Amino acid sequence: VQLVESGGGLVQPGGSLRLSCVASGFTFSVFAVSWYRQARGKEREWVAGISNSGAHTKYVDDVNGRFTISRDNSKDTVYLQMNSLKPEDTAVYYCQTGYSSPLNQDWGQGTQVVVST
Repeated sequence: VQLVESGGGLVQPGGSLRLSCVASGFTFSVFAVSWYRQARGKEREWVAGISNSGAHTKYVDDVNGRFTISRDNSKDTVYLQMNSLKPEDTAVYYCQTGYSSPLNQDWGQGTQVVVST
């Protein structure tokens, strides 16, 4: 099982980024997938989840209405569109199988998002 995150970077407050998570080594379309984030000095937290078909999504309250999770099963990829970014969104973002809790404790490198002027 391998999940590789990308798309992070430095963005100003109010800006947007789209993160990608490419999966390999398993039947991607069978599994729900979530995005998590970990800010410096804090524990990793769940951010958003999407069902295996993409029909169902849910978000932590803090990002609801600003972030959108989606997936393309033909590309074994999950996306996180992040709009109206705030400094408090600064973190390393990870993807993992599972809808609201991780099914696997092997985490990838993540992708760093910095929201700053």
